[in-house]
Amino acid sequence: MGKVSGVVLLVGLCLGAILAMLLVPSSRPEPSSVAVAASNAEAMTIEADPVESSTPSSSAAPGSPVPSRSADPGEPPESVDAAALPDLVPGGQVSVVVYDRTAKKSTVSLKSERSYTSASLVKLLIALEALQAGTPSATVQRMLSVSDDDIASRLWTALGGPAIVTKWATRIGLGGTRPPEDPGRWGDTRITAADIAKIYRYLLEQVSAGTRATIMRALGGATENGSDGIRQYFGIPDGAGDLPWSIKQGWACCRGSRILHSSGVVGKDDRYIVVVLTSQPTSTTYPGAGRRVTDVVKALLPALDPA
Repeated sequence: MGKVSGVVLLVGLCLGAILAMLLVPSSRPEPSSVAVAASNAEAMTIEADPVESSTPSSSAAPGSPVPSRSADPGEPPESVDAAALPDLVPGGQVSVVVYDRTAKKSTVSLKSERSYTSASLVKLLIALEALQAGTPSATVQRMLSVSDDDIASRLWTALGGPAIVTKWATRIGLGGTRPPEDPGRWGDTRITAADIAKIYRYLLEQVSAGTRATIMRALGGATENGSDGIRQYFGIPDGAGDLPWSIKQGWACCRGSRILHSSGVVGKDDRYIVVVLTSQPTSTTYPGAGRRVTDVVKALLPALDPA
């Protein structure tokens, strides 16, 4: 019995020790698969580049700031700081309108009602009158694509001069557009960026298909140099990158300032109407003034990219 009791006691002690090892947790437990995943996620968050997400997180806390982005994928993804645009035209004046034809609203507007000398932008109104009067399409297209002043002067004289501006300003609703004080100087017509944007909307949305095709084909085929030798690819052509464009440019000097305007449509299906009007110091060269207009257009690119 003594030996048996001893054996039983020894077996009991061994079983107790084994049971204790199984029941008492280790002081250095192995991490669970959930803990490992959480740890790795934290490490990736810390090591990632600090770039703010372009879309709000669904897990963001209520009231926490999220990047400014329209919920509608058809809206421009970023806003443009219009207040900073004048810094790109030192010593001068600049007015800007970007109109999104898909969203049906202006997405950028700066001093849109400020008055400027039109230079060749008035040729858009001359073209409308000329086509209505039966002028050959080829003549109108050349006037626009190479900004031919001789053709513009002939049509201006033949079709009523200042009455052209008055007629079309009334028809389109151009509140800031006025004929020139000197009836013979069509380039001194007064315009605003808001009114030029309205002219493009009228061209794209209200005129006959034939008139629209004639004018827009000319604007899409604008040559790099105008008929006077001035390079007219400043602004939209130089600044819009790979985006498709159609343009009517304007330039004039030197009745108190150097005028350079870039206007037209940018993007697929002529989505964006872009108007940049500038009045710059006469001491600025045409190339230098043109680069400033181009810089303004480049600053507008975030509003011209629907992606």
